[in-house]
Order: sequence, then C-alpha cells, then structure tokens
Amino acid sequence: MSERGGGMSEPILSARDVVVKFSLRGQMLTAIREASLDLYEGETLAIVGESGCGKTVFTKTFIGMLDANGWVDSGSIMFEGRDLARFKTERDWLTIRGKKIAMVFQDPMTALNPLRTIGMQIQEALELHQGLAGAEARERTVEILSQVGIRDPGMRYSQYPHEFSGGMRQRVVIAIAVACDPRILICDEPTTALDVTIQAQILELIRSLQKRLGLTLIYITHDLGVVANVADRVAVMYAGDIIEYGTSEEIFYDPQHPYTWALLSSLPQLGIKGQPLYSIRGTPPNLFNEIRGDAFAPRNPRALKIDFAQRPPYFQVSPTHYAKTWLLDPRAPRVEPPETIKAMRAKHERRAI
Repeated sequence: MSERGGGMSEPILSARDVVVKFSLRGQMLTAIREASLDLYEGETLAIVGESGCGKTVFTKTFIGMLDANGWVDSGSIMFEGRDLARFKTERDWLTIRGKKIAMVFQDPMTALNPLRTIGMQIQEALELHQGLAGAEARERTVEILSQVGIRDPGMRYSQYPHEFSGGMRQRVVIAIAVACDPRILICDEPTTALDVTIQAQILELIRSLQKRLGLTLIYITHDLGVVANVADRVAVMYAGDIIEYGTSEEIFYDPQHPYTWALLSSLPQLGIKGQPLYSIRGTPPNLFNEIRGDAFAPRNPRALKIDFAQRPPYFQVSPTHYAKTWLLDPRAPRVEPPETIKAMRAKHERRAI
C-alpha cells in the first residue's frame, strides 16, 4: 500500500487499520472499521461514498475533531513521526490542527461565528498558530482575503458573515484553513451548498491555492463529477471502510469492487434514454451490529457465498490499485461488471488508441 505511480515513495500521512467507535444511548456504534489510507505529498486524494459511510468521521481523526462521545479505538495514524491516534489532549492537537492539517467544512454559515467579524475570525488563527498580533496580524489577514478572491478585502475585514454571499463565505472558510500554511488541507464537501457556477470558481480557487502553497489535498465528496475534475487518486468508502482505491483513471475506467460498479452506474449522465436510472438496492448496514463478511454483500446481486461469511482482504490489481473483493481471488468464478461499466471501459480504450 506504499506504492504510487509504480515507484516507491513515503506517504506524508499513513492511516492503518483505524477503528472509530461512538457511544450512543448506551449502545456502541463502530463508525470506522479498520480503514487504511496513505496520503502522498502534493497529491489530491478524493474519498467518495454514500452519505453516512464514514468519510467525514475518518478524516476528523486526522485533526482530533471527533464528537465528545467518539474515540479512536485502535489502529495508527502516522504523521511527521507521531501517531495521531494516540493524541489525548487539546494541547497535543494544537500542534497539528490548523498549523499542519486544516479542514474546510461543507456549511460555511455554521462554520463561521455570526457574532464576530470576518477579519477577526481569520486573524484568530494567525495569532494562535503564527504568533502575529496587532497591525501585522491585520495586514496579513487582509492579504489572505485578497488571495482567496475577496474584493475590497480591507472593507470586508470588518464585516460579518451574514453580509457575505454563500460563495464568499466559502472563500472565507478556505482563508481561515490556509491562513497558517498547513501541509494538508481537508475539503469536506466544499461545493455542496453552492450553485454550479460558484462551484467551479471554488474548485479553481482551491486548485490555485494548492499550486501556490504546495498543499496536499483530501476531498470528501459524493459528487463523482467533482472527483473526475480534481482527483489524482480516489478512495471508495463503504460502511466505514476503504473498499477500493487507485488512480482516478483506474477507479473510473477499471473499477473492481461491486460497490464501485454500483456507485458509477448510478451516475445520471450514464443513463440510457427510455430506461429507468440505476439505483443501488437496499440500504447500508446498521453499524450498531457486527458486520460479517463483505458489508456490501446483502445489496450485491453478484455476491458470492463467501461474501456473507468472510471479510475480504485487499487484492492488488496494479501497483497503484487495490480492492477488497473476493471476485479478485484466483479461485473466484468470473463475474462480468454491469453493461454501464463495460461501456465506460470500452469508450476509454477507444480514446487511448
């Protein structure tokens, strides 16, 4: 799991077998089930999956922002020689959160404090992590507002969130996240609440900031259109686990896990005129219960008997592509992917000629 692009390189963040649990009304919920992930310097990694599959919870473990009733039960998250999974105090996390790893949340109106000016909310991060104060902090804040495309930043410094449009508020949230020059920026559904035109502008802003600041990006999204535009690599998540990952091209044109097949087949633009749109049958598993075998098996019309009994390991498809499915076991019968996936693959192969 440490190979990228066919050659060996060291990840800047490496999560291994992470288990996250929550205590809810006297019951135990396992939200993340032994998820593993590597992140490489300068790349854009997208984590995709249905709502509730654990994308946000998993990445919150990188910055110590789990809810009070949740904890990392086991596994490791190695970053700069330290295991973030072992951090216990806010003092520990202040050396990482904002300073080294920052997060852009999906709803800027709830991420911003309505009672404080925009300028002070950005300046707070500079004062906390960079030791700036007074006129120097204000000057740097105005500069950051300008960098994220806010016009008249000197005037906007003294305004409140309600005086900004949705797109401008999202730019402010991005400004707060990049204020302290983090190495890793986690973008949690950064365009969900925005119209299509503003979405494109925000994605372009993040792309330009990545180049200018040398950021490594993690996108959390269920919008595969966004993924196709921005991602170098894609990790597919289901029921609290990373079930397939590879380069963007591999995931879109050579997917191997039946859940990835189903996810791609659900894209409206891949529908055939006159035929009903594909939808994944059933519902995700109840994470209060112990899951046996492949979590997707009850919803998978191509499931094997072993899928209901034994959890699959990762099988290697290429030096950069792995999937947790028994269909890749040499002993498994040959199972053809859906016609939609075959058509995408054939179209891609024709383009490559």
